Amino acid sequence: MTSRINIARPVSSSYNADPHGFSNSRPSSGYRAANPDDPLEKIRSISKQVEDSLEIYSQPLKPHLPAIGRFLIVVTFYEDALRILTQWSDQLWYLQTHRHFYWGISHLFLLLNVITMLSASTAVIMKRYTEYAVVGLLSVVIIQGFGYGLIFDLNFFLRNLSVIGGLVMVFSETMITKKSVFAGLPSMSETDRKKYFLLAGRVLLIFLFLGFIIQGKWSIGRVFVSLFGLAACTMVAIGFKAKWSAIFLVIVLSIFNVFVNNWWSVHSAHPQRDFLKYDFFQTLSIVGGLILLVNIGPGGLSVDEKKKTY
Repeated sequence: MTSRINIARPVSSSYNADPHGFSNSRPSSGYRAANPDDPLEKIRSISKQVEDSLEIYSQPLKPHLPAIGRFLIVVTFYEDALRILTQWSDQLWYLQTHRHFYWGISHLFLLLNVITMLSASTAVIMKRYTEYAVVGLLSVVIIQGFGYGLIFDLNFFLRNLSVIGGLVMVFSETMITKKSVFAGLPSMSETDRKKYFLLAGRVLLIFLFLGFIIQGKWSIGRVFVSLFGLAACTMVAIGFKAKWSAIFLVIVLSIFNVFVNNWWSVHSAHPQRDFLKYDFFQTLSIVGGLILLVNIGPGGLSVDEKKKTY
C-alpha cells in the first residue's frame, strides 16, 4: 500500500524553480535556432573557417607586419629623393622653365624636399618622433603638388590622398596620450583620437582604386577587377570585414603593380620609365597602409567593432 501513497512534499503555489536566478530570464518567444541548411548560415560558416585558417597560418608573419607596412609606406619618398638627386639638373630646368621658379629658390625647394623625405622616412621606420615625421611627409606631398603644378591633376590627387591615408595609419599606430594643445576645446582621449584617425585613414586609402577605375582602357578583366575591388574598398571604408578586404586589396594591387607598372622593362632613356616607377612606388606605399590596417584593425568607428559590442 505504501507504494501507492505519494510521500513527496506538495508543491506550493509560491515555489520558485530557480531561486538564485541562474536561468535565462529572457523570454524565449520569437527565438529560433540557426538553420544549418540556410545559405547565409553556410556562407557564414565557410567565412569563419577561412578566417580561422588565415589567422593560424599568418601568425609567423604577424609580428613583422608593422615594420613591413611602415617601410612600404615611406619607400615612395626614398625613391623620390633618389630621383631628385640623380636628376638634379633636369629638375632645376623644369622648375625654372615651366614653373618659373627663381634661381636659388628652385635649389632650396629641391634640397628641402630631399632632406625632409630622407630624414622623416627614416624616422618613421625607426619609430622615432613619428608625429613630426608624418607631418613632414604630409607637407612634402602638399608642397610638391603645388610646386610641380600637379595639384589639379585628378589621378595625382587621388593617388596622393591614398598616400596620405597610409601616413595617417602610421600616425594612428604610434599615437601617444597627450593633452590637447588647443585651449578652450574639449580634450579627447587617445582611444577617441585613434578611432577617428583610423576612420580617416581607411577612407583615404581607397582613393587609389578610384583612380585605377577612371584611368586606362576598359576590358572584361578590368571590369571584374574594378567591381570586386570597389566592393572591397567599400568594406574597408565602412569597416566591415575590413582586415580580409584589406588583404584582398593588397593581393590585387600587388599583382596590378607588377604587371602594369613594370618600369624595369622600359628602356632607361624612355620618358615613360619615370612615370611608371613613380606609380609603382606610390602603389607600394598604399599597400603598406593596407598592411598596417590588417595589423591594427579598423578601429572603433567600424561595423566590425560595433558587431563585437552586440
